[in-house]
Amino acid sequence: MINMNDNKTMNIRNTIKASLELKQRLLASDEIVLLIEKTAAVCIGSLRNGGKVHFCGNGGSAADAQHLAAELSGRYYYDRDPLNAEALHVNTSYLTAVANDYGFNEVYARLLKADGKNGDILIALSTSGNSKNIIEAIKTAKENGILTIGLSGESGGLMKDMCDILIRVPSTDTPRIQEAHIMIGHIICERIESEMFPK
Repeated sequence: MINMNDNKTMNIRNTIKASLELKQRLLASDEIVLLIEKTAAVCIGSLRNGGKVHFCGNGGSAADAQHLAAELSGRYYYDRDPLNAEALHVNTSYLTAVANDYGFNEVYARLLKADGKNGDILIALSTSGNSKNIIEAIKTAKENGILTIGLSGESGGLMKDMCDILIRVPSTDTPRIQEAHIMIGHIICERIESEMFPK
């Protein structure tokens, strides 16, 4: 028999509560809601003009980057034409070769230099906002006319002064930030799909 009032179950409830409270803060923030809509709008503009949405992140943020790219290039809610979106880390041969030959800080920047073009979008996910390979990717994007969108935690880190659009999740708790990032990413994908392929 499970005791619903023991420390283990209370810890589970507290984690769920913390996640809900963070989402309530996002819901209450007019600034964040407007930044999400602005992000969707610039992605729509780029995709309609033949641009591409590039995603990057590390660890859990890499998984989120790949997940969100798939929502655009595959489908989100319904069948429609694919959209040009990709996570920059999905070619492991490239990733390991460049990390070995040039250093891990260059893995995203080098690929953006090869594949990115003026008018594209880079969506960079970093809970700290300080990941060196993400910062290098943002620098390269800006040098090549790629609009930069960051998803970070509360401080924004180095990304704060670099990104064209920065959505800062008001938390310092990495798992809760990542949960918020995937929700924000899903909303962006939904807005893109519904606007570009209205039913």
